[in-house]
Amino acid sequence: MARPNPKEVDTLAPIRFLATGIIIFLLVALFLLWRVDNPRVEKLRAEVIDSILPKFEWVMAPVTSLVRITQDFRSYQSLYEQNQELRRELQRMKSWKEAALQLEQENARLLDLNNLQLDPKLTHISSIVLADSGSPFRQSVLVNVGIQDGIQDGWAAMDGLGLVGRISGVGSKTARVLLLTDTASIVPATIQPSGQQALISGDNTIAPTVEFLENIDLVRPGDRVETSGSGGVFPPNLLIGRLALDPSGRLRVRLAADYERLEFLRVLRNFGTEVIDNPGSLIIEKNKKPLPDGQSTMTNGT
Repeated sequence: MARPNPKEVDTLAPIRFLATGIIIFLLVALFLLWRVDNPRVEKLRAEVIDSILPKFEWVMAPVTSLVRITQDFRSYQSLYEQNQELRRELQRMKSWKEAALQLEQENARLLDLNNLQLDPKLTHISSIVLADSGSPFRQSVLVNVGIQDGIQDGWAAMDGLGLVGRISGVGSKTARVLLLTDTASIVPATIQPSGQQALISGDNTIAPTVEFLENIDLVRPGDRVETSGSGGVFPPNLLIGRLALDPSGRLRVRLAADYERLEFLRVLRNFGTEVIDNPGSLIIEKNKKPLPDGQSTMTNGT
């Protein structure tokens, strides 16, 4: 490897020293000139600035653009955060609105339940629907009252609009309500205003069928269907629904109860019909023979 020539190094050193001195002199002269308080010098400084600064604009343009982009990005980020916060606030308001609507609907159903007109002799137990059967072959719901609440099999259950079904199975703290739509449900009914008797039979559809109607010519769609009280299972005059015709011309009952929103039910206390201990004169006892009409009249006359 070749070594540098010492003579060449000694020749360049004075040039570098001279250039450094000139630069320092110019900087000092410029500084002193900039500090001089003189109108001519001030005018010179202004001319220098006016001539130099415009040439630096193209140099500063990228820096200025970068600053603007940074500011725009920060502004966009701030707007994005505000937008997200507004979206979250809107979602919370929607949740509150839905909760308020649900509470309003529950309150309306409870008011319907309280406004339900029943026989003053009948008392009831309020209950909450816990679950449904979830089976296409058995239609029933589970309520949160049971033996400890005095619930008995066969008692009627109603919502705020009409009859829903009857108790069919009682546990300690829960009971199952067999719905009117179940195939095992048969309810003796009276059709008003004609007073015709019939049986309302469930067939796993939302509209039970009308069976064994006395005289079909005396009823029409829209007639009121109530429990008749026959059999002693259901108290009389409980609203079941209204008569309706299906597409095949068969009579059915459009139920008054809202089966799509069964949340609260009233279980009616019904201890059965009163037992008749004394048959009276309408029924002849087995061990006695009927008296002739004359003797009966004489006996009653005495």
